[in-house]
Amino acid sequence: MNIAQALTQQATTQPDGVALIIPQKRTRRGWKDVRYSYRELDALSTRLAAGLAAEGVSPGTRVAFMVPPSLEFFALFFALFKAGAIPVLVDPGIGIKPLKTCLGEARPEVFLGVSKAHIARLVLGWGRASVQRLITVGPRLLWGGARYKDLAVAATDSWRAPEVQPDDPAAILFTSGSTGIPKGVVYRQRHFAAQVDLVRDSYRIKPGEVDLPTFPPFALFDPALGMTTVIPPMDFTRPARVDPAMLVSLIKEYSVTNLFGSPALMNTLTRHLEAEKIRLPGLKRVLSAGAPVHAKVIERIHRALGEHADIHTPYGATECLPVATISGRELSGGLSAGNRAGKGICVGKPLAANEVRVIAISDRPIDLAEQAVDVEDGQIGEICVWGPTVTDTYWERERQTRAAKMTDEKGRIWHRMGDLGWRDGEGRLWFCGRKSERVRTASGELYTECVEGPVNALDGVYRSALVGLGEPGQQIPAVVIEAEPGADRARITPQVREIVQRFGIERIEYSKGFPVDIRHNAKIRRQELAAEIGPSGV
Repeated sequence: MNIAQALTQQATTQPDGVALIIPQKRTRRGWKDVRYSYRELDALSTRLAAGLAAEGVSPGTRVAFMVPPSLEFFALFFALFKAGAIPVLVDPGIGIKPLKTCLGEARPEVFLGVSKAHIARLVLGWGRASVQRLITVGPRLLWGGARYKDLAVAATDSWRAPEVQPDDPAAILFTSGSTGIPKGVVYRQRHFAAQVDLVRDSYRIKPGEVDLPTFPPFALFDPALGMTTVIPPMDFTRPARVDPAMLVSLIKEYSVTNLFGSPALMNTLTRHLEAEKIRLPGLKRVLSAGAPVHAKVIERIHRALGEHADIHTPYGATECLPVATISGRELSGGLSAGNRAGKGICVGKPLAANEVRVIAISDRPIDLAEQAVDVEDGQIGEICVWGPTVTDTYWERERQTRAAKMTDEKGRIWHRMGDLGWRDGEGRLWFCGRKSERVRTASGELYTECVEGPVNALDGVYRSALVGLGEPGQQIPAVVIEAEPGADRARITPQVREIVQRFGIERIEYSKGFPVDIRHNAKIRRQELAAEIGPSGV
């Protein structure tokens, strides 16, 4: 059940296979890089695990982990798993105050980070009440503790990896907090093992493939799946601002077969591919998750891929992933037309390992799953899921855990996704928006994706957002438009008005740029946008 065993297995079956490629400099002849085999990565992570144990990192020790994607990132993460420790992952871009709050809740006993993270820890007081040991990757300045380079040469003769059980905590992963406060999701050993199995089987990933992951957590699956990881030189906290030409160069240089990125990154990349008339016939699959993927992005990526390749949009959340999946070619045609008609976004059929219910919308906790009322197919409700990757608790947040979890008569824990949607006659799920972002007017409720889908399909509209102004139950709905550069508002507005009046919406606003989440740069922070608009407009 320990995910680190998957790395050791790869080191046994393909010891000389390339596990990591770290491009360092682009030249006229191509990229200069550093490469590490599975044997090297596995051996390094074992030495680091032994070094961690010598420093007092024992099974169950919570470790704040702040290392950017690199050799050290991969080696240390698997070393923490081998040592039985519990890495605590928090997006550094969520903001100083939320980050400090997250670390305060997690109470890490060890702070493991690069020099820059340690400086921030000292200045901002991160983990001051709980951290007992320090480990530094890079120069160690005004603080003590262990150094990565010393752990990397630790002796392994007398060290033995501790045994772990399926239900042992493996990591604490904080959500992005895009629609509320960030919450620490407790992953158990069995959750990671199940995710590897579902991702491999759902997308038919085979050892020897080459992955270009632009979202660091997904990259951790690569060694377990036997894929070579190419680490792009980019700012992972700003995926929308990636250099698309650099990505294209890496895809071609290293014969990349798998690309993972947020919808915002895919928008940037596909616009470049279209403008430069670039094709990427070597890619087998593209995966994009974290927010809905615009139909225009899917159309653009299809024009660049080979006829047997496709983009896939897995649906899920930090609390359970993947839940369902659908390919871009399935979405083309009738399902895409459904989005333009206001039906929401089709996210595909649930994976065979999962059970999904659509229940009546409620903002109250439901302790027993049997108390939840299922709605009929075609009716919008709240999506709930049970399956092997469904986590059972938030760290130190009993109220949020109770609001998001239900237990059935078999003792199984169901996760309430906090998403609204419906199931069609073919068993496919349609996503209609976040429950917390539905607009509650005096005459009824409106759902974000049902309104935004038809608006987003208009030429000149980059994206739109439905927001509610005022108190729930008496909210005034408004649609905010972020137009394409150079688009004519005088032409767009009448078309938007014709669409939104069908929903009883009269107010149309424009914004130069939407507030979005840090992790994916794609989830619109609609509550912030509503506050920016205010009663008199932006």
